[in-house]
Amino acid sequence: MPGDFALTNLTNHFLIAMPGLQDEVFARSVVYVCEHSERGALGLVINKPCDMDMKRLFEKVELPLRREDLSSAPVFLGGPVQTERGFVLHEPLYADADKPAESVYASTMTIPGGLEMTTSKDVLEALSTGAGPRKVLVSLGYAAWGEGQLESELSDNSWLTVAASSSVIFDTPVAQRYDKALLLLGLEAWMLSPDAGHA
Repeated sequence: MPGDFALTNLTNHFLIAMPGLQDEVFARSVVYVCEHSERGALGLVINKPCDMDMKRLFEKVELPLRREDLSSAPVFLGGPVQTERGFVLHEPLYADADKPAESVYASTMTIPGGLEMTTSKDVLEALSTGAGPRKVLVSLGYAAWGEGQLESELSDNSWLTVAASSSVIFDTPVAQRYDKALLLLGLEAWMLSPDAGHA
């Protein structure tokens, strides 16, 4: 029912894979949900680095990288859809009060209450000059769910959900992000049974 949707809008939340989720892409994954509506959901996996760092990515797009803090940062596998495209998750560039009417970049999604995601090359060009957002996570590809698909996976106990924390995304070592996301719920991995419905 459309009226019930607001109760389960998971925009700006983490999806945390349950142990029973054995899918190659999503096992032990943490997904930041950028958009969730009646039509479906879109998110980025924040804890699965690919075999490329930012320095190499910038070489591939033929841009210099003048941000020492980013050169060895990993590029992530954001999900199985459009894996040739880059998605830049970053902190908002302006506080709400200072926000200009137009986005700074050509293609930016502002996530209500959360971060921003930019898909246009101009954000990489800004980073290459040493400017751009201070905290960024770059992924190739994204995760997507069709209408009702995520709700179905939630009812099958494939995912836990919790309000997202930017410190898990930007300040936590990659290997610790799954456990840190669980801690937001007061849980640890050993507490989760891989078999739904069994103690």
